[in-house]
Amino acid sequence: MNRRAMGLLRILRKGAWLAPLCAALAACHGGDAGDAPLSPAALAAVVAQPGVSRIALARAVDALFTTPGLGETRALLVYYRGRLVAERYAAPYDRRTRMQGWSMSKCVTAILIGLMVADGRLRLDQPAPVPLWQRPGDPRGAITLRELLQMRSGLRHRETADTVTDADTVRMLFLDGRDDMAAYAEAQPLTTTPGSAWRYSTASTIVLADIAARALTPSTDPATRQRELSDFLRTRLFDPVGLKSAVAEYDAAGTMIGGSMIEANPRDWGRIGELLRSQGAVRGAQVLPRGWVQFMTEPAPGNPGFGAQLWRNLPQPDGHAVLFPARGPADLFACVGHLGQYILVAPAGQLTLVRLGHSDEAERAALVDKLADIVALFPEH
Repeated sequence: MNRRAMGLLRILRKGAWLAPLCAALAACHGGDAGDAPLSPAALAAVVAQPGVSRIALARAVDALFTTPGLGETRALLVYYRGRLVAERYAAPYDRRTRMQGWSMSKCVTAILIGLMVADGRLRLDQPAPVPLWQRPGDPRGAITLRELLQMRSGLRHRETADTVTDADTVRMLFLDGRDDMAAYAEAQPLTTTPGSAWRYSTASTIVLADIAARALTPSTDPATRQRELSDFLRTRLFDPVGLKSAVAEYDAAGTMIGGSMIEANPRDWGRIGELLRSQGAVRGAQVLPRGWVQFMTEPAPGNPGFGAQLWRNLPQPDGHAVLFPARGPADLFACVGHLGQYILVAPAGQLTLVRLGHSDEAERAALVDKLADIVALFPEH
C-alpha cells in the first residue's frame, strides 16, 4: 500500500470525513430529513456566521417568502448584536426601494416629539398646545402630550368601520379632512375624560405632528411649516441616524402625515429599530435621550400591550394579540404598520427584525407566527 492510500485509510478510520460530509448535506437539505432543500438565494441571504445556526435562520427567513397564506413579503432584514445578519428581497424590490411605513410612521413621530421635549420646546405633562382647545371652558384643554402619545386623549375617533368611508381615519386622510388633517382631528369632541380610556387613533398622531410644526414656527403658511419641520427632522434625526432615504409626506396645510405617510428603504427602517434597541444611541452618540425610549416602551394606562406610539409584546385588553406574547420575549416591542409592516425589537436579545410587504388581515396571524419563529432562534439573554 502506497503512502497516499495509507493516509486515506487513516482519515476514514478516524471518521474525519464525516463532519464535512454532514455539513455539505445540511447545506443542501437543511439538516432534517423531512426538510426541502434550500435554494442558493435562501442561503445567500444569511451571512456565514449569524450568531445562530445559519441553516435554521435561512430556512426561517425563506418561509416568509415561500409559505402560502402569508401574503407578499417584499423585504426581510435581521440585525443581531448591531450587525445585519440576514437580508432578503422579493423582485423587483431591493435595499434601495423606498417602502411605505404606514403606521410604523407613528414611531418616527414619537421620536420627533421626544427630541422636542428634550429641547424644552414641548412638555409631556402640560396641556397640549392646540389653540382650538385653549378657549375658556373647552374640556379638551386638559389633554396632555402624554395622553396623545399613549392614545388616551378621549377624543372621538373611529379608526376602522364596516363601511370604509365611515372611519375617521379614511375621512381624515382621503376625504373631507385630507386638505387639513389636523383641523379635522382637533375638531373632534371628547367622548371620555382625557386620560381615562385607551383608543387606538391615527388622528392623535396627526395632532402630534401639528403640535411639532407649531413648536418650530408660528407661521400658518403651509410651505413654511413643511420646511421647518423637514429641516428639523433632517438635522436632528435623519442625518445623525443615517436615514438617507427617509421622506415624510405633508398635507395641503403643511402638516406632516406622521401617522402613516413616512417612507424609507428597508435598511433605514432597520436603523430606526436599531436606534430604539440601543436606547437612542448611534455609534456612541446619544441622538435621542435614553429616558425617552424608556417612556415609549412603558405600558400605557389602560393597555399594557401598548406604549407611546408602539406596541408591546403583551395581550390587548380584549384578549387578542398584535404580536406573539405566548412565544416572544417579554421585553419585545414593535412598530407595526397597515398590511403587515413590522419593526420588531428585542433589546435583551440584541435583536431587530424588519418585515415589509403586503398581507391582508386574514393572513396576519400566520405571518406573525413566522416572524416569531425567527425571533425564537436567537437567545433572549
